[in-house]
Amino acid sequence: QVQLEESGGGLVQAGGSLRLSCAASGRTFTNYAMAWFRQAPGRKRECVTVISWSGEGIYYADGVKGRFTISRSGAKNTVFLQMNSLKPEDTAVYYCAAYRNGKWPPVEDEVNYWGQGTQVTVSS
Repeated sequence: QVQLEESGGGLVQAGGSLRLSCAASGRTFTNYAMAWFRQAPGRKRECVTVISWSGEGIYYADGVKGRFTISRSGAKNTVFLQMNSLKPEDTAVYYCAAYRNGKWPPVEDEVNYWGQGTQVTVSS
């Protein structure tokens, strides 16, 4: 059974930091890119950042550039999202995603596997 298990969400004050983790299991993820999406109440799910299988290709949405950093473990089955200088507008449920083929960055329909989501709340 394929699982993407997120951890690390929580409540933080504006300006603070959080580190999300996503552990993938249940199959090999060779040639899968890993992404983080987020969905705020009343808004569409959006791709925040993506890292390629090799780790050489990375994308950040404009609103998080310079504040968020995505990385992948050496074994490539765990992906991290370091979030610094958090803002109230970063408040959302954050989802880990794995996809093999599609656009760069991906759209929701191209994702092969989703995590269950972890809540990030940034207070002002």
